[in-house]
Amino acid sequence: MTVVEPAPTSAPVPPLAARARSVGGSPVRDILAVTARPEVINFAGGLPAPELFDTAGIAEAYRAVLTELPARALQYSTTEGEPALRTALADRTTVRGLPTDPDDILVTTGSQQALSLLATALLEPGDTVLVEDPCYLAALQAFRFAGARILPVPSDAHGVDPEALAQLVARERPKLLYTVPTFQNPTGRTMPAVRRAAVAAVAARHGLWIVEDDPYGELRFEGERVPWIATYPGGQDRTVLLGSFSKVMAPGLRLGWLRAPAELRRACAVAKQAADLHTPTVNQLAAARYLADNDLDAHVTRVAAAYRDRRDAMLAGLPGALPAGSTWNRPEGGMFLWARLPEPYDTTALLPDVVRHDVAYVPGAPFHTAEPDRSTLRLCFVTQTPEEITEGLRRLAKGLRI
Repeated sequence: MTVVEPAPTSAPVPPLAARARSVGGSPVRDILAVTARPEVINFAGGLPAPELFDTAGIAEAYRAVLTELPARALQYSTTEGEPALRTALADRTTVRGLPTDPDDILVTTGSQQALSLLATALLEPGDTVLVEDPCYLAALQAFRFAGARILPVPSDAHGVDPEALAQLVARERPKLLYTVPTFQNPTGRTMPAVRRAAVAAVAARHGLWIVEDDPYGELRFEGERVPWIATYPGGQDRTVLLGSFSKVMAPGLRLGWLRAPAELRRACAVAKQAADLHTPTVNQLAAARYLADNDLDAHVTRVAAAYRDRRDAMLAGLPGALPAGSTWNRPEGGMFLWARLPEPYDTTALLPDVVRHDVAYVPGAPFHTAEPDRSTLRLCFVTQTPEEITEGLRRLAKGLRI
């Protein structure tokens, strides 16, 4: 006779950390998962146009480093980054008006990792972070994961209001201000020079870190380039400048960087050692080789010209796609356009009906940290051709039933 032993009592495993339970996923990623069908014209993602990647040039750069430097390319590297790439990045930054040494640079696995490292190095649970309103979603995610208390700075079509910023800093004593001052995500707006100078002065006067995120700044279609906040008096010793190849070379390389004062940069390097040891060596060497053998600025000029045509196609089609009384901006570059529908339109509630017409956008509500503006939406105009944009806006009009 076979005796069957009773199953042992199984105790539950310990719970997830509180921060993992309290911070949700990205609403944009959730929307992209729902709209991944090939027939959907997707204005929701912030995806560069893949047909504009310099595939041949990047492939040749990888071929060269794997042929000439295979042992080095496939080996571990230093946490701070490959010297050749850091030198190239320092040179590009210096040419653009911010004198930079290779040792000022920490290479990161995309600029999103730079945000995570800064949150680790700077923030204790409960520390206050100031952000633009509305704000880049993945930055909010990084700061929330660190347990930060996030407060929006009153903002308008030109970015943060320096006077409101000064009042908030004096009252709340935050650790840092996070800003995307050029072609901001989600609004596409650009902070003018006079405000950048004022923001730097507030940071110097009150004691504040500035995290200046610049993934889109090179994608300018018109107008004059505005210098980084890091170049203004008062900002030099307290501004962390973030950059990325995702929008100008290819996001799949996962190559970003931060330029920061020495003590903070070293703390970020220690945090990076705990996260991934270093950014993939082969990607860094290939990017350095690409910069040595190709004219990235000329490539970006070609990409920006194509993006300008796509922006113009979206601007031309919006009057017929959005309800009467809607407003929107005209970004001078970047990837995004911000629109506001008249009341009582709720872009979150409308999205399922819109997606049924095989087109998608991102509702504006998740980008707000305080009271959301439910009539707003973000449109990415760079992923589709002008013809696809025209068709997408026709579908959007049907989805909104205008």
